[in-house]
Amino acid sequence: MKLEDWSAEATAVDFVDRTGWPQMRETLPAAVSALAAATGFEAKPGSLLVSPALEGAAPRVFFGVEEPGAKKRDPFLAGKLAAALPPGLYRLGANVSDPQQAALAFLLSSYSFTRYVASKGEKPRLCAPEGVDRARVERIAAAVALGRDLVNTPANDMGPEALAEAALALAARHGASARVIVGEALLAENFPLIHAVGRAAAQAPRLVDFTHGPEDGLKVTLVGKGVCFDSGGLDIKPSSAMALMKKDMGGAAVTLALAAMLMDGAVPVRLRVLLPIVENSISANAFRTSDIYRSRKGLTVEIGNTDAEGRLILADALACASEDNPDLLFNFATLTGAARVALGPELPPFYTGDDALAEEIAACGRAANDPVWRLPLWDNYDSGLDGKISDVVSVTSGGFSGSIVAGLFLRRFVSEPARWAHFDVYCWNPSTRPGRPEGGEVQGARLLYDLIEKRAAKGATK
Repeated sequence: MKLEDWSAEATAVDFVDRTGWPQMRETLPAAVSALAAATGFEAKPGSLLVSPALEGAAPRVFFGVEEPGAKKRDPFLAGKLAAALPPGLYRLGANVSDPQQAALAFLLSSYSFTRYVASKGEKPRLCAPEGVDRARVERIAAAVALGRDLVNTPANDMGPEALAEAALALAARHGASARVIVGEALLAENFPLIHAVGRAAAQAPRLVDFTHGPEDGLKVTLVGKGVCFDSGGLDIKPSSAMALMKKDMGGAAVTLALAAMLMDGAVPVRLRVLLPIVENSISANAFRTSDIYRSRKGLTVEIGNTDAEGRLILADALACASEDNPDLLFNFATLTGAARVALGPELPPFYTGDDALAEEIAACGRAANDPVWRLPLWDNYDSGLDGKISDVVSVTSGGFSGSIVAGLFLRRFVSEPARWAHFDVYCWNPSTRPGRPEGGEVQGARLLYDLIEKRAAKGATK
């Protein structure tokens, strides 16, 4: 995911809106203006006019964008160029309002998953715009590509062993200190819920734990749900609901993408990454509905549905994370279908007990075009998680407010909820949009990269 060195020989791509197009057309050579008329180019958003060398005029591209003040604007609209342009070398030309965002959108749109099929033909290439932080754009694009690759890879090649290996490889690449706890060792080290969920699979459950950065830096801990495939367990899913379950480790993929950005960018934080990694399978020793387990925090948990497994492995990991008293604690999980019903695939909900942190998350999301939406940790629903023969039940009986209830369940295992935020991500693009090709997606990492970097620069501790 690289930009090319700037070159004056590259074909310029000028951005133009419908209001400004008539005036621009008047300044063009007659042959170029005639081509525009013949093709019906009117500078509609996303439209493209490719003008070859005509009667002495240099090759040139015109790209339609939204008019100033338009109600519906896509900051990643320039990503359409990656698919629409013919092969060649291009540079951004006139009227580009945000060259850095445009360059990032181009790289994000250039992504393709090629593990099982070769890339189809040569792609257009973009010069790094002058004045843009090229290293940062490439860092973000590469980290997102890493996360997308992990999500797109099916479970036969991305089981617990492979996902843990990918995490350890990233840690080793940046000199992080890492360990992995596997199988029965989870019980010895007091991670009973992770063990219970993953013990029925052919590949043993595990917890990856790595740290990086200065010990006196802002302490940031990231926790990502790594369910490599979710059959639903004994409460088995229907086939239609199982079709995309290779992406149920999307929370771990987001975590690793964000960790890659922070480590590669040398952000001065004490980073800790915790990835509970399992496959939720069916066998004679699978955990059952109504089973009760004592969690790492000491709370006893009654299993209400084996298909609500993600919150269980996160509970142990969040309890472990809280023991270290981090300044900021973020977790990511493809946790509930209820979140998709409420907000759809493009807008992940997040939960936090800190209003200031919530405002900062939302603002960074808007600035980075990495949208999220705060939903409440509605305390009136919390009592529904109280157990009758256990401290807590994993699901409530009513079936309503599923994403909120999942957040409330996780909150019970966090010692400082005001420093914590939970992201219920989807990690999948059902169709291609600018900057977001169909398939696996990384949601929330780019906004938190900005947030954490700003907090670290201020020396903040909240």
